[in-house]
Amino acid sequence: MNSEIAVWGLLALAMASAMVAGVFLTFSDLVMPSLRRANSAAGSEAMQIINRKVYRSVFLALLMAMVPVSVAVAVSASLLVSAVAVPWLVVAGSLYVFGVFGTTVVGNVPMNQTLDRMSLAGAEAQAYWPDYVRGWLPLNHLRTFASAAAAACYMIAAVLLAQGG
Repeated sequence: MNSEIAVWGLLALAMASAMVAGVFLTFSDLVMPSLRRANSAAGSEAMQIINRKVYRSVFLALLMAMVPVSVAVAVSASLLVSAVAVPWLVVAGSLYVFGVFGTTVVGNVPMNQTLDRMSLAGAEAQAYWPDYVRGWLPLNHLRTFASAAAAACYMIAAVLLAQGG
């Protein structure tokens, strides 16, 4: 029964990480390319509004909650379990903590905060906008890949665990 619970727990982690990846993919594939094509005032203002909204979102709660859970699963798996699934869990946790959260904290958030300190669609924000998009988007691509890869690792670990590994 415990392994069945663990399998379902890993599938839930995979789903949560995949949902985070989906939000990031939406920004990489649709939102930022569209805002980039808008004039600088519209693009910078829209992103300022989005960045202010994210602090009161389910997405942020999920993004943040996955950090301690990913660490706990990776650490406990490496300490308690001797199975083929363990490396997948350690890689998943590392991808999420460093690739998603680390990139967010070190890269995207400081850029968001810089943009947020500027007046909505003001001249300063408009001047910063091209550099913002140029720097922010590759970091978001990295977060998209890392969260999707973590989801895949959690799914692989769940399958291996379900098969007795």
